[in-house]
Amino acid sequence: MARITIPEDQQGNPFGFAASNYAVPIVSASAAFAAAVYRESALSLREFEGARMRTAQINGCMVCKDFRAERDAPVLYSVAGDPNQNLVTTNGPAPDEAYYAAIENWRTATLFTDRERLAIEFAERFGTEPQALATDEDFWARMNAAFTDAEIVDLAHCTAAWVGLGRVAHVLGFDTVCLAGLAGNDPQKAAA
Repeated sequence: MARITIPEDQQGNPFGFAASNYAVPIVSASAAFAAAVYRESALSLREFEGARMRTAQINGCMVCKDFRAERDAPVLYSVAGDPNQNLVTTNGPAPDEAYYAAIENWRTATLFTDRERLAIEFAERFGTEPQALATDEDFWARMNAAFTDAEIVDLAHCTAAWVGLGRVAHVLGFDTVCLAGLAGNDPQKAAA
């Protein structure tokens, strides 16, 4: 249930209505941030999706939990006619549903690489205990051994987008409608 007034004829797209009617410059900037994450991340698709899905689980965002970058990012973030566009979906093989199902139990699941496990751990701790994460020298030694500085900055900003925008969608009740099908090529209409 949306926590702001959405006209009856707009109930199927609460985010799109809010994006067009409330805090338009801020919502537009958030949509641009989300688009940059999906268009510019250099992380492997499996690392990206592991961290994104763990964040979705923590946030409780139903749209984010149902989102699959391989399937949905091209619909939301492709730029028609741009042959030079980037999408994270070209960064290696996509995870299968067994991968997504194992993310919640990433500590004991055996199908993750060390980097995937670190990306998931980073996202979990970023979302639940940022102060402890910032000062955990053992974690940062492992992270710095596995990821470059550029990859760490990439992962941190992707996770920031997912935490913030996923929580907005969940808290305002916009996550009860599948926005991927409504958005077409307009990221203003969805921010997964």
